[in-house]
Amino acid sequence: MRTLLHIDSSPMNDASISRRLTREFAQHWLRAQADGEVRYRDLARADIPPTNGAWHAANFTPKQHRTPQQHDLLALSSVFTSELRDADEYVIGVPMHNWGPSASFKLWVDQIVRQGETLTMTDRGPRGTLTGKRATFVIAAGANYGPDAASAALNFVEPWLRRLFTYLGVEDLRFVMADGVVNVLNGTVDRVHFLAPHLAAVQALFAPESCV
Repeated sequence: MRTLLHIDSSPMNDASISRRLTREFAQHWLRAQADGEVRYRDLARADIPPTNGAWHAANFTPKQHRTPQQHDLLALSSVFTSELRDADEYVIGVPMHNWGPSASFKLWVDQIVRQGETLTMTDRGPRGTLTGKRATFVIAAGANYGPDAASAALNFVEPWLRRLFTYLGVEDLRFVMADGVVNVLNGTVDRVHFLAPHLAAVQALFAPESCV
């Protein structure tokens, strides 16, 4: 049985563009899997504390030497890293806030970069353990960040995600960019009209030539 980990991080609830598109992805993924299972994590509704000095000290303490308090500090992180390791594929919604990811997403990232969980040490340095997995990122952004847009160089989210997940061992990365969302929020563009090409882009990921 194959497993999809579906992650949302937008605080916009039903108004969220990224949530609508990740849901579309998950529905198509289930139809394409004879015995697939989707596991869901809503980061915007999770109580994720920022990491601190004690957390990092616990992380770098060998597991067998950790105190009960250190295990408690890492408990939520271990849930998150187990979800990543146990899934075969990810679809992750990432809204762009102030040229970076949402606050909940960044808090989650700080919890999942874990020695002995998503990283292992080798003679050549740290190596990601999330090998053999595919990640599809749905990025929703207020401004336009396409290749020909004036703000294209300010799209820091996609290269950051590429670097981060490659570091963790994921090499099969796909991106769906839904930019210009501000036009939906201010009523300039109808939501259904705006979503149509982006829903089509998600659906195209399941065309036979894309499912390799």
